[in-house]
Amino acid sequence: MNRRQFATFAVATSLIAAISALPAVAANRQHFSGEAFSAAQKRNARILVDISANWCPTCRAQEPIVNALMDEAGNQNVVIFDVDFDTQKEVVRYFNARTQSTLIAFRGPNETGRSVGDTAPQSIASLVQSTH
Repeated sequence: MNRRQFATFAVATSLIAAISALPAVAANRQHFSGEAFSAAQKRNARILVDISANWCPTCRAQEPIVNALMDEAGNQNVVIFDVDFDTQKEVVRYFNARTQSTLIAFRGPNETGRSVGDTAPQSIASLVQSTH
């Protein structure tokens, strides 16, 4: 292997390592919009509304738990709507959320549960399961 090949290999290996270190993001996670939320409710989808703030340590602790749950069998069809606590105040009020780190579960139009500030994987899993 010559120097150029080695340098290319080293850069490629570094990029793969950097990408692998990034937190997993659930494929069904999307920025909240009223239209998309209404459409999900009308098709009786399993929904999780995640009201968070980028500065919130509890929210940062919840994110990998929620993402891991979405990778589990039976949860790949849960639609997650991200609501920014600081910039989407009207949406926060619509959901009657008092603080960031609020997770609200729905099955179609029906709220099935909510939690505030919870970082226990088992209770978040129970919240997600309430959407069945």
